Amino acid sequence: MGTKTIRLDEDVYDRVRAEKRDDETFSEAIDRLIGGPSLLELTGILSPEEADEFREVIDDVDTDARDDIDELVDRFE
Repeated sequence: MGTKTIRLDEDVYDRVRAEKRDDETFSEAIDRLIGGPSLLELTGILSPEEADEFREVIDDVDTDARDDIDELVDRFE
């Protein structure tokens, strides 16, 4: 893998340096701090059918959680 030279404002450099661990390079620290791959890179990994099934599961979990919260609120009223 190649390298690139980038410019950072001093305050940004100082913030990265403050977050950098002793055992990592600046590049590794920046990679860790920016949180990995972009969500856009996940586009297309699920088929439309898998995406629909995933949405259904999420909706079911949301509904169950809402029901649990409502039940808890009712207990305290």
